[in-house]
Amino acid sequence: MSETLLTPIEIGLTAAIVAIENHEPLILTAPGADRLAGLPFGPFDAVSHRTFEMGLRAWVEQQAGLRLGYVEQLYTFGDRGRHAEAGDTGAHIVSIGYLALTRPAGGELAANAASFAPWYRFFPWEDWRDQPPAIIARDIIPALTEWAEEETAETIRALPRKDRVRFYFGLDGAPWDEERVLDRYELLYEAGLIEEARRDGRPAALARKTLPPLGTSMRFDHRRILATAIARLRAKLKYRPVVFELLPTEFTLTELQHTVEAISGRHLHKQNFRRLVEMEALVEPTGVMSTQTGGRPAALYRFRREVLQERPAPGLRVRSRR
Repeated sequence: MSETLLTPIEIGLTAAIVAIENHEPLILTAPGADRLAGLPFGPFDAVSHRTFEMGLRAWVEQQAGLRLGYVEQLYTFGDRGRHAEAGDTGAHIVSIGYLALTRPAGGELAANAASFAPWYRFFPWEDWRDQPPAIIARDIIPALTEWAEEETAETIRALPRKDRVRFYFGLDGAPWDEERVLDRYELLYEAGLIEEARRDGRPAALARKTLPPLGTSMRFDHRRILATAIARLRAKLKYRPVVFELLPTEFTLTELQHTVEAISGRHLHKQNFRRLVEMEALVEPTGVMSTQTGGRPAALYRFRREVLQERPAPGLRVRSRR
């Protein structure tokens, strides 16, 4: 009786580490040997670390010199070939993805190549703060429309391609839903419009002579992990006070608004936002005025921690659709 050879599996920990600086959402990246940007990644050492989260915190501090604040497990990413190269016979790597929030340290990261980069560099179609991104009408919708029209009875799914394009990208009266970051990314991947699809050998991508420049690609499936993290954080804003993990202890209401806008990717009406903050009772004044605003002094606020005992889902329920 022949012996079946089993492929060994290794467990890795991948971190989408978010910070806000100068009103921009940043993600910690580290280039690999292929020079592509990737999320920080490290193995889980079951001997040294009792839990996955403890392992994640330990190697992030060791490799990047960062002490993480809020950490949340996202998903387990284990698709076949996600870390494989052509002809690779090594272990299959299953990665447990995490969302982590931190504040910029104000100094240099540990002596390695890790650095913070704007997350809209990887997802330029997600930044609606000023206006709908030109890349959607110019590059994305024409290519997706052509792809949707090629659908046949053999390729149709529960939701046809045309409907998914309309729903996910807010066309023909459908609203733009900022939480559908992963849906939009996976639609672009399925249509073969991003470099990761070509790299993975997807037929739709290989059939194209050229690919539109749809953001900066990342190593392995790290852009998919980042899309998952952004979607989770955008949703979390509405029912958990996670935004305060990204702010200094004391802040102005303008800084709070800019931080929420940076994460959600859309502009918020100033007076409506301030009424919402007041109604949700998430902050309290410190009694101190800031003179660092560049204009008139502004009142400083802090997170009112008592809200955590007052109701089960304290968050900023900004309008979920544009």
